[in-house]
Amino acid sequence: MILDLTKARSWDDIVALVADAAAAAKPGDWILGRGWHQDKWDRVPEPNVDGLPVHDALSKATPNNPVLLTHASGHSALANAKAMELSKISGTTTNPAGGEIIRDAKGHAIGAFLETAQSLVRYRAGHDTPEEARARTRKHVELAARECLVHGVTTFHDAGASFSTVDLYKKMAEEGALPVRLYVMLSAGNKALAERGASYRTIGAVDNHLTVRTVKRLIDGALGAHGAWLLEPYADLPTSTGLNTESVEAMKETAKFAIENGFQLATHAIGDRGNRETLDIYEEAFKSHPEKTDVRWRIEHAQHINSADIPRFAQWGVIPAMQGIHCTSDAPWVYKRLGEKRAEEGAYVWRKLMAAGSIIPNGTDVPVEPIDPMSCFYATVTRKLKDGTTFFPGQKMTREEALRSYTINGAFAGFEEGLKGSLKPGKLADITVLSRDILTCPEDDIPGTEVLYTIIGGKVLYRKSG
Repeated sequence: MILDLTKARSWDDIVALVADAAAAAKPGDWILGRGWHQDKWDRVPEPNVDGLPVHDALSKATPNNPVLLTHASGHSALANAKAMELSKISGTTTNPAGGEIIRDAKGHAIGAFLETAQSLVRYRAGHDTPEEARARTRKHVELAARECLVHGVTTFHDAGASFSTVDLYKKMAEEGALPVRLYVMLSAGNKALAERGASYRTIGAVDNHLTVRTVKRLIDGALGAHGAWLLEPYADLPTSTGLNTESVEAMKETAKFAIENGFQLATHAIGDRGNRETLDIYEEAFKSHPEKTDVRWRIEHAQHINSADIPRFAQWGVIPAMQGIHCTSDAPWVYKRLGEKRAEEGAYVWRKLMAAGSIIPNGTDVPVEPIDPMSCFYATVTRKLKDGTTFFPGQKMTREEALRSYTINGAFAGFEEGLKGSLKPGKLADITVLSRDILTCPEDDIPGTEVLYTIIGGKVLYRKSG
């Protein structure tokens, strides 16, 4: 429903795509897109600031339409002059806490916004009625559910939904219009959580199609956007150690709410400092409530961890919810961002975490990466990059470990191992049938494996045609 920028090979490609969309739009309509990544382009844009394009070419191509283009990671965005004008962003606009407006040498905003600064670009959907807005969101859910079924995903962990989105999920589930099972993390501020959060805690509603028992937080950004919070400066940007996107004090307040109200806490942390600070917050909460056991709090991504913190995950029962595909997709710029020594010691260290006793669930973090589990499974067991090289192959999983990470470990991460994650009498009969045995087929055949059937609750909800 928006522009797909994942295949763009240059800034010029993106400008052309947006110009075509603007030509077909009404003046004033917003042009939205997602999926660009400057490190995947075949050339550095000119002019640029730290590799990020200046908005001039985009603004010239779209004088009458505001444009907002989100990075593949979701942790930065590009806007044109019209969008900045409507959002009243000027040379005097200050950086918000946990974010940055990228500026040129003269102090002019180039149109790039990192982390929390993205919220300064005030997108408006137009003149939709509330009913039209709800219909659009419902269409989003229907399309997303279909993508899950086509790719064999029977349960989806939705890492950050608003109260209104949860209300929609519940309504659709009750109507029989939500085919996949959702494990939902609430995304709301501490004040809203205190007022409404406890009433939204839901386990196994509508025949186990909806569970809401987790709160989602973000303590830092992403490596690709120089937003991950590091203990030491970036190798390719020595003036920066990344961004702390939510204060430690606010995070502690969230942790207090979660542990006192029976919620799991899941925190996005990518940099080694982000992971350390999160572990510190969790440890403090656990020590304050020793009666709370088996809470299974999570760190989402846990991509770069200091060696001293690796054992702390298992020590406190913290789940590193990781994504195999991020390793091979990100590797080219991980070297740039961290340098080889730090990359080897702490980047995507699955074997080190498992050796210390951690249980790792897997996923693709769609839409950061495509939803297809096969590409992620392949990355997990090979750590092979597009150029044929491997990224520290000593940290890869065996095929059986990778399969467990995608099934029973995912169920464990949602307190659902008694219901799903393995084939056993009495479980929910959520089954994916593949075109080949990914435990025994030739390694390089794994990515081409197709989903033949997706079965949920014993019912075939997707069958490959032909």
